[in-house]
Amino acid sequence: MDMKKRIHLELRNRTPSDVKELVLDNCRSNEGKIEGLTDEFEELEFLSTINVGLTTVAHLPKLNKLKKLELSDNRISGGLEVLAEKCPNLTHLNLSGNKIKDLSTIEPLKELGTLKSLDLFNCEVTNLNEYRDNVFKLLPQLTYLDGYDKDDKEAPDSDAEVYAEGLDDDEEDEDGEQLLQIHIKCTRLMLFFMVHCKFKYALWIFLLFFNMERCYSFCVHYIYTMYKP
Repeated sequence: MDMKKRIHLELRNRTPSDVKELVLDNCRSNEGKIEGLTDEFEELEFLSTINVGLTTVAHLPKLNKLKKLELSDNRISGGLEVLAEKCPNLTHLNLSGNKIKDLSTIEPLKELGTLKSLDLFNCEVTNLNEYRDNVFKLLPQLTYLDGYDKDDKEAPDSDAEVYAEGLDDDEEDEDGEQLLQIHIKCTRLMLFFMVHCKFKYALWIFLLFFNMERCYSFCVHYIYTMYKP
């Protein structure tokens, strides 16, 4: 399947501006160029074009929000200077398995000030003497090269990061549930005051709604003192 058809398939009746992740792995590029991808994909944050036969990224559209670009297992040998212009906020770049032979090829990446992770596995450049030290000197903004930092500490697992984000979401859900329960209790107490007490007490509860826990404690204490056996 060629790249244009694959992009059309991946859209699934969405507009390009609705797409944040786009995976085009193993489709066919036309003459080694990116095609069918336009600057209408303005919200795109993740793009994967693994093993599509690319020889150049010159036809990459302007993607200001792109954070992660997967270009592994292609035939790219240069022309990386366009990335700073087309993807100025890129943080992760995977060029593993391409035809990158020397440091001068990746030197233009120093213009990507936000780049934190670069992968060059199975590229000839990795065979150079003091390869890692020289890349970190050339690209001081990097935190990870081929999955490890300057001290050979492995980059955190992206799946673990997603899991941690999920835990944060669960905590937010629990907080929201507690807030909802307090809201329900306060509403019931307000109705109680409106029926059994003067209306002004119901108004007090309404005014105190911004601090629901304190309001609830106040109401419980009032009922206990006024209506205790």
